[in-house]
Amino acid sequence: MRLKIIPLGGLGEIGLNMMVFEYGNTMFVVDAGLMFPEDYMLGVDYVIPDMSYIKEKSAKISGIVLTHSHEDHIGALPYLLKEIDTPVFGTPFTLGIVKHKLGEFEVQATGGLHEIRPGEKLKIGEFELEFIRVSHSVVDGIGLAVQTPYGRIIHTGDFKISTTPIKGMTTDSRAFAKYGEQGVLALLSDSTNVEKEGHTISAIEIGNTIAKITEASKGRIIISLFSSNIARIQQIVNIANARRRKVVFNGRSIEISIDIARSLGYIHIPNSLEIDISEIDDYPDDEIVIITTGSQGEPMSALARMADGNHRQIKVRKGDTVVLSSKFIPGNEKAIANIINKLYKLGADVIYEKISAIHVSGHAFRDELKTMIRLTKPRFFIPIHGEYRHLILHARLAEEMGIAKHRILLAENGKVIEFDESGARLNGEIVTGRVLIDGKGIGDVGRSVLKERRILSEDGLVVVKMAFDEETGVVIYGPEIDSRGFVFETETGHLLDDAICVILEVVEEVGTEEIKRVQIIKDKVQKALRQYFYFTIGRRPVILPFIIEV
Repeated sequence: MRLKIIPLGGLGEIGLNMMVFEYGNTMFVVDAGLMFPEDYMLGVDYVIPDMSYIKEKSAKISGIVLTHSHEDHIGALPYLLKEIDTPVFGTPFTLGIVKHKLGEFEVQATGGLHEIRPGEKLKIGEFELEFIRVSHSVVDGIGLAVQTPYGRIIHTGDFKISTTPIKGMTTDSRAFAKYGEQGVLALLSDSTNVEKEGHTISAIEIGNTIAKITEASKGRIIISLFSSNIARIQQIVNIANARRRKVVFNGRSIEISIDIARSLGYIHIPNSLEIDISEIDDYPDDEIVIITTGSQGEPMSALARMADGNHRQIKVRKGDTVVLSSKFIPGNEKAIANIINKLYKLGADVIYEKISAIHVSGHAFRDELKTMIRLTKPRFFIPIHGEYRHLILHARLAEEMGIAKHRILLAENGKVIEFDESGARLNGEIVTGRVLIDGKGIGDVGRSVLKERRILSEDGLVVVKMAFDEETGVVIYGPEIDSRGFVFETETGHLLDDAICVILEVVEEVGTEEIKRVQIIKDKVQKALRQYFYFTIGRRPVILPFIIEV
């Protein structure tokens, strides 16, 4: 039998992380992530991997193992659990976030949610997993050491090798080195930041920067960040405490994360330090720190409402300092810039990553990636988590580190990575892809719908209404033309009258004796108007003819 590793998402894009390990009658899944829509995916809420392969082999699935609680690793879990009944394994904070998410989706984890911790082992069929603590931008991240019939495979999860202010949350380099000494068949390593030289900067350095900003500010400090970044939140709490400022948490997701982290003992907030948002005006501005959400420009986030002046309790004003303590995720730049501009207009001073070191990545830079290869000394190397250029550059880095080119497997989503007694190779491909989620619709938005949405957004809509007498074929109503997002008047004249003439010419061309006359007229009207509008003003609106016989 052969061991198969099959990436269903995350190899060729940022996000959508999902991978299957398969041997004989045992399969388990590592992560079930989503991806936020790209610019052309108009109206789409988010994207999940095509899970057809898992559904087809659901009887073999023995578990889902989650490396951490970010959406690109757990966001698709509710959809997967609707299709299969299997245990879910994760660290305490990860499962805390999962429980809340499943509750929102009204999905039951009938196979149970099972806590795992670094250093523990888990038997899944022919596989034995051991969990390794890794440092990331969320607490409780893990990598995996998977013992298989052909050797041990290391899956790093999202990681960096650097210090963190929360004790016990650093990457366990000794564990990776131990496995390297025992022998590692293959290393699957995070490629996200392979383009960045050197090391990630220390979280302590970020803390020092935030402390200086807090000390220099004479007004309120409003800090926006990812709600799962508990380590950063603890830093801010400590800074506020040292400078005798009260802390306010605002934003649903951040309040949920704080509650989970506090219940697990992962964050410590003195009772005297935290105040309710309703008490914010009871203290001078220079005694307030607000920790909130919206660093990515999310339209309904607390920070967006502050920037728009729509927040019920917090009105941004001159003297406030707003800190966006997170990176600009590609695709969100315009939304973030829009919020920054609005905050400046309200009189606030805004500090973000392009002008100050107030964020540290959770993903390893090149020197850290080299360290992981040195520690594990793998026989085979497989770059994961990243766009195709990231995978290519990580593969080249591995070759620079002395791994033979024929032992570097450059896989993409759907490619089957096989292991047996003779080694490893790419062998075959399974059907995979992206499923678009639009409201409650799952996978019902395809390329044709996206194309129509794009045309509607760019060129507008033209509706033609007309009715014929069923017996005589004479026009008894119309043609009437309505439009949305399309202008009929230009400097060169009126398009409306000419468009009606185009329609009437089509009607005259189609004799009353024609079978399926109405359908023929609909088709010809669509074609004729498309050609006319494009020739006249260079636009291609969607043409919807409503033509009936009465």
